[in-house]
This record gives sequence, structure tokens and C-alpha cells, in this order.
Amino acid sequence: MAKNVQLDAKGYRKFGMRDKIAYAAGDFGCNMSFALKATVQTFWLVYMMMETGLLSILLLLVQIWDAVNDPMIGTMIDNDHRKYKHGKFKQYIFIGACGLLIGGAAVFLPFPNASVVVKAMLFIVGYVIWDAFYTVANVPYGSMLSLVTEDAGERAQLSTWRSIGSMFGNILPNVILPMLIWQKVFYDGTDSFLSKIEIPEGVDKSQFLTNPLTGKGYEVGEAVLSPITGKQVEMLLGERVFFAALVMGVLGFIAFMFMLKTITIRVDENTVKTNEPTEKFNIFQAFGKFMKNRPAVGATLAAMGMFLGMNAATTANTIMFATYFNMASLSGLVQMIGFLPMFIFMPFITKIVRKYGKKEASVVGTIVSIVGGVIMLIFPMINDVNTSLVVYLIGLCLFGVGMGVYTCVSWALMADAIDYNEWKFGTREEGTVYSLHSFFRKLAQGVGPSVVLLIMGALGYVSSLGTIGQSAETAKNMCWLVGGLYMFSAIVQFIGLAVVYNLDKKTLETMNTELAERHAASAE
Repeated sequence: MAKNVQLDAKGYRKFGMRDKIAYAAGDFGCNMSFALKATVQTFWLVYMMMETGLLSILLLLVQIWDAVNDPMIGTMIDNDHRKYKHGKFKQYIFIGACGLLIGGAAVFLPFPNASVVVKAMLFIVGYVIWDAFYTVANVPYGSMLSLVTEDAGERAQLSTWRSIGSMFGNILPNVILPMLIWQKVFYDGTDSFLSKIEIPEGVDKSQFLTNPLTGKGYEVGEAVLSPITGKQVEMLLGERVFFAALVMGVLGFIAFMFMLKTITIRVDENTVKTNEPTEKFNIFQAFGKFMKNRPAVGATLAAMGMFLGMNAATTANTIMFATYFNMASLSGLVQMIGFLPMFIFMPFITKIVRKYGKKEASVVGTIVSIVGGVIMLIFPMINDVNTSLVVYLIGLCLFGVGMGVYTCVSWALMADAIDYNEWKFGTREEGTVYSLHSFFRKLAQGVGPSVVLLIMGALGYVSSLGTIGQSAETAKNMCWLVGGLYMFSAIVQFIGLAVVYNLDKKTLETMNTELAERHAASAE
């Protein structure tokens, strides 16, 4: 006998676990594509051997497109008044999901021998196609939260489950994918293996037939060592990246289809906009007001610092694992272990904030992150690679612990900053504060990796040599770069939260009390 379905007052199936799992599946589908961004720079730098300066410029160009296409496609969806069988939002998500079946792989077309001009065109066209389809799926997906339920508590539950979907969606691209696309090289008894290695021009291939440590030829099954660094050769399987992206597109499509079939829309979609209407926007006036709001500036500075550590260091970190630690395939796993401590605060964040305050707890966290940064500046000094990896992981874990509190309260800090604006200047101006905060976050996400590529070039990384041909000195420089980026990140977060952000627990209580009195007086 079929189980009776409980209905709400409007005749819809009551909100429940089915909706939460379905919404989580949607973000899993999104991250089957979005999380590939961490692999884009590595693929084009190592396999396609694109020069660091050129790749830096191209990244900036596509980041401009990334900033433009969100509101552009959002406006297109808002202005579409056609009737769809399953609703407008579901229809656009379906279109985006179909495009992402191949869109995610479009930026990983494996043609390493193409000319520089062709490579640049492939990068830009592939990225634009990919990002457009991703936006078509992601923008209405984010807005769908408001269509599933009108209840604030139920919307909060959907938001939490979206984070869970995102977490699982990030595991495959960031942890498992590196294990699939990086391969250590072993001697197979013939010279044919040389054709499988992307040996840089100018390097004598015959050198790879002799063990540089013993001066003798390799035996079958023996690890092939680089004649330059003396470490085992590890190569990026570029064609496998392309096919892995296709597989992830299929997995994302399945997740999207599950969500679209399972989730229930209970709110009139014409009442929900992907782009909120705004008044005429004066960027100079808005920036001037924003800079007077110390909590908003401080929280934004901290967010930029966080992204500099987590995003800008991604490429340098992968190159470091490939050239220094000789374990690029495990780089994602090590990073996940390092950042897992971030999640230990989630069950306790309410008690921590209530007892100590958001600012106070976050500042202590940044001090712990700085300690982690100091340790990560020590590991390059250790000559034993295995010991230095352990020290690096200890530093990374401390950095993750320090970021844990801030990660949990980052948006709450911005909400308090909006209240501060009303308290000090008499106006809330949510749109201005949030839009400029979002702008600077995206600036750190986009400009940071581009600048890091230029620094890598200045520190000796030569794209045409791949990871196999880099010198031992360059490999060591990548360690210093990664440690320096995390240290700089922690310091920026400390300055933003401890020095600039001025809403401590006592001041926040005073502000909330005075605002409550004003609101009560105005309501009379």
C-alpha cells in the first residue's frame, strides 16, 4: 500500500528531508563543474605548457567575463516571461546541466603541441562556454531556495544542506581527481616509455634511461628518476583530465536531474528575482560610503585574505607537490586533511560566539593561523623531504583551525556591518555593502591567482620545462612561495579583524540595544 503523502495548506507536499537531499544534490551537481577551476591553471601550466605571463593575462580576461555574465544571465532569466511546463527556474537549470555535460571539458581540450595563438583561443573560448553554462545552471539554482519554501527556518535548513552538497561535490575534483590525473613513471623494460613522458625541449631523453643515483640502467619496475632533481618522474595525464571532466559532467547532470525531479516548488516563481532591482548606482559615492564603514572594510579585508590563502596558493601548491614532494597525485588529499579542522567549530560556534563574541573569537583564530603560517615558512628549511612534509601539514592544520571560526561567522560579521551603517549613518544600504564586499571577494579570487603565476615565473618556474625539467632550486622556491602566501593570508586576516573591524562584543551589544530603541520609537 502506497504511503500517504502529507500536504500543506496550499496542497503541496509538506517540506521535508526529500527537499533537503534534493537541494544538496543540486550543489553537488554545480561543484562537479565549479571545483574543476582548481585544475584549470595546473592543466594549462603543466600539460599545455603555457607561459606564466600569458596565462596570467588570460585568467584576468576570463575573470572579467566571470563578473559580467552573472548579472547578464540573471537579467535574461528575470525578463523571460514565457510559460514552461515545469517552471522557468527548472527549465534554465536543465539547459545549464545539459551544457555542462561537455562544457566542463571544453577548457581542457588536450592539444599541447598547438601554437601559442591557438592555445590562447582554446583557453578563452573553452572557458567562456563553460562559465556561461555554469551560470545558466547556478544562478537559478541559488534563487530556487526561495521557491521551495517561505519559512525562514526551512530556508536555513536548505542553506545548510546546500553546504553539505558542496562539501561532497568538492571531494571528487579536489581529492580524488589528482590521484587519477597524475602518474608516477616506472621503467617497463623498453625505451618506449620515453614517448609517454612530456620531456622538455633541450633535455636529452637518453638521460632518462640511466639512474642518476647509481649511474646504471634501470631494471624493470624501477622508479624512473629525473636527471635534474634526482626524484621520481611524475607526469600529468592531460588527456585523462579531459575525459575526467566529461565523466564529472555526466555525474553533475545526474545530480541535477535528481534534484529537478525530486524537489517541490511551493512559491510563485514570478515573485522571486535572480537580480534584485536597484536604484541608480554611483560607484564613487558607494565606495566612499563603504570605506567609512569600518566593520564592512575589516570583514572584507579578512575575506580577501582567506581567498589569497585558499585560492591564490592552489597552483603553486600543486607545482610544489609535483616538483619538491614528488606526490602531486596526493596534493588534494593533503590539502583536505589540512583544512578538515575548519569544520570542528561548526557544532559549537553558537556557544563560542555567545560567550566570547564574533570578533574576539575570530581574532584568536587569526593568531592561530599566523602560527601555522610561521611553521609553513619553516618547512622549506628542512632538508629531509618527509620531515618537511609533516611540518608543512602541521602548519596547514593550524592555519585551518584558525580559519574555522571566521569561516562560520563571516556572513554574520557582514550582517553586523550593515547594522553598523544604520547605527552610525542612519541608513542600512544592504545592496551597496554586499555588492562591494562581493566585488572585493571576487577581486581576490581572480587577481590573486594571476599575480601568483607572475611570481612563479619570477622565482624561476619555466612553463616549457613542465614539472619534470624544473631545477631543484625552483622546486624549493615553490615551497617558499606557498609558505609565504599562507603567512601573508593570515596576516591580512588578522589586520582586517583585529585592527580594522571595530565591533567587539561590548560595542555590538550597545549598537543592538540602541537600534532596537530607535526601531521601537519609530514604530509608535
